[in-house]
Amino acid sequence: MIPALERLPEVARLIDRKQSFVIHAARQSGKTTALMALVRAINEKGEKRAVYFTLEGAQRFPNPQDGIPVIVSSMRSGLLLHRVFGDWAKALPIIETPNGTFVSAFNVKDFLSSLAVASDKPLVVLFDEVDCLSDDTLITFLRQLRDGIVSSRAVDPDSYFPFPVSVALVGMRDVRDYLAHVRPESQSLGTAGPFNVKTESLGLANFTPEEVASLYVQHTAETGQVFEADAVARAWELTRGQPWLVNAIARQCVEKLLKFDYSRPVTAALVEEAKEALVRERGTHVDSLMERLKEPRVRRVVEPVILGKDFFFSDFDDDYRYAIDLGLLRENENHALVPGNPMYAEIILRYLSATEQKRFYNDYRAPFWLKDDGSLDMQALMAGFQKFWRENSGADREVYGYREATPHLVMCAFLQRVANGGGHIAREMALGSRRLDLCLEYNGGRYAIEVKTADNFRDPDSYAQLAGYLDTLGLTEGWMAVFDTKSDKTWDEKLYNRDVEFNGKTLHVVGL
Repeated sequence: MIPALERLPEVARLIDRKQSFVIHAARQSGKTTALMALVRAINEKGEKRAVYFTLEGAQRFPNPQDGIPVIVSSMRSGLLLHRVFGDWAKALPIIETPNGTFVSAFNVKDFLSSLAVASDKPLVVLFDEVDCLSDDTLITFLRQLRDGIVSSRAVDPDSYFPFPVSVALVGMRDVRDYLAHVRPESQSLGTAGPFNVKTESLGLANFTPEEVASLYVQHTAETGQVFEADAVARAWELTRGQPWLVNAIARQCVEKLLKFDYSRPVTAALVEEAKEALVRERGTHVDSLMERLKEPRVRRVVEPVILGKDFFFSDFDDDYRYAIDLGLLRENENHALVPGNPMYAEIILRYLSATEQKRFYNDYRAPFWLKDDGSLDMQALMAGFQKFWRENSGADREVYGYREATPHLVMCAFLQRVANGGGHIAREMALGSRRLDLCLEYNGGRYAIEVKTADNFRDPDSYAQLAGYLDTLGLTEGWMAVFDTKSDKTWDEKLYNRDVEFNGKTLHVVGL
């Protein structure tokens, strides 16, 4: 485990200064684990008392008349077994609601005030899953927090109001971004509104390559099992340090593939096998993340990335920030919007094309794309796809609402059908690239395929793009699939095969 204060070095300074703050990070990035460790670290130091609360239980209560009592009751429940506050929590008054449930009679401000009085040391409170709150419950919760914080810092000592010295709001998004959870018709917040409750916002970043190596070294120290250097490098490359994926790959290697045989090292090949299993099995984290792809606001941002469109998103675009905060997408070093990591790139396309892939299992049982020596016959493969596309690309064809990207997704499904026979597909996509790059690896051969729309096809720029991709892969031959879905051309005009020699490369252009 990476110590919480190493991942969040600014926290100690903010707490010492009695300041409130926000911690935000993508889902499954280790926020809750870090918070638990932070609580332990604060309490072990002994100068302050720290408590942790989750607001997940109030997710279904947008009305504050219901939501605030649920929040306070969940705080009370969380303290019942607390070593210091257990007896205090048991003595709190509760009332019965009309539906027969029992809730605390306090509001958030008064509850925290009473808790601060009961504490033997200055109190630090960490609220997890804040972005579960919505609408007026969210506004009321933040207003009560702000009221308590402001009241506790009154200049006149006689008007001192007891309250936690530091409050942390933790979730997927920064506190200002919680506006997305508020109904448009809700009251205006204003510049002095409830969202001004924090001094700073801290991001919980993914693991660095050094931190991934450190985690795996900890496993070696405990068990003697070695993660080879190439395996560590490949794990970071595939995950870019996304904490859940980093740990899931290690767990898959150690527990599922090597079956706890600590005498065997973890190799890069095992990491690759573990990645494939995780993508195929779609664990809880992957499944919940992929379900987001169906949301219109996510689709609005993800589809241009799949297409490689020239598209500008402002930093103030809430849909853009949402996709970033989910971890689905990130900005690379060239400021292009790309999938959060190579595993997400693969999962996004495989998830969206899964239904289409089943269609190919039914329609193409015989592997007509194989030569006698087991290698791919790419000419036959692409001709087979042309035939399928002509027969099955109706005007209303659409995959999960990704209408523009449907041709790309169908192509990915077709190639995945081939890869499932013993191959692998590497996928690269980026906003502004004007294409989707695929590399199909099969039986020792590698085949580069670039997918474009006709309106993004520009001769000779498009040839230069594919030639550059071939240079990257060390190949001299590649294929370009060009989909024409917007013109009134006949199928005989759309379907063509053209071979082009460009910068010493052989480019096969396939019209669709």
